Amino acid sequence: MKDLISILKQCILMKSFSEDDIEELLKNINYSVNSYSKGEIIALEGSNCSSIGIVLSGSVEVQKIYASGKTVTISKLNEGHIFGEVIIFSNRSTYPATIASPENSKVMFISKENILKLSSINSKFLNNFMTLLSNKILMLNNKLRNISYQTIRQKIASYILEEYESQQKLTIKLSCTKKEMAEQLGIPRPSLSRELINMKDEGIIDFVKNTITILDLELLEEILSN
Repeated sequence: MKDLISILKQCILMKSFSEDDIEELLKNINYSVNSYSKGEIIALEGSNCSSIGIVLSGSVEVQKIYASGKTVTISKLNEGHIFGEVIIFSNRSTYPATIASPENSKVMFISKENILKLSSINSKFLNNFMTLLSNKILMLNNKLRNISYQTIRQKIASYILEEYESQQKLTIKLSCTKKEMAEQLGIPRPSLSRELINMKDEGIIDFVKNTITILDLELLEEILSN
């Protein structure tokens, strides 16, 4: 139980909760913890979603699997991250993508009914849940904005500026691989690499492994207005 509570303290739903608070909350609800092996499917696109999932260990991926067999990773969720929070309260409560386990993982599931119960007995939990939903809406808006840009350079610049605003640093640490970044932006991996090199040669950015340093913020912002 202590390990579970320690992990839940990292989750946005339990923000500002003490370990005793979390333990008390868990006593009031029913929940389950499932283990998954590397490569195992957690939920298929189109299947019913009646619970939120909280990653307790390992990681899970949100994937789009096309009829051709091609699989695109939309996002990767690490320890403490959540999936299904938007879907369970929608009119169409089915997964819009496949949830898979790229490595051994454990996921905690809390049903819609128990989310409602926690929200009714604890206003702080309700506030955290509303914050989670608001953040998801903002993130989706940002993704739509990225898609609306015409050029690869604009998409990359928008992505970097979003991370800059989030991390408040000129040197930003990427939370995903270059392959995952390319998939999120909807551009080929080689095209991403070429444009990053071009932007580096022009003195706009520099990059090493999973970090990008903004060298000229003004030039980077100008890309979006061209």
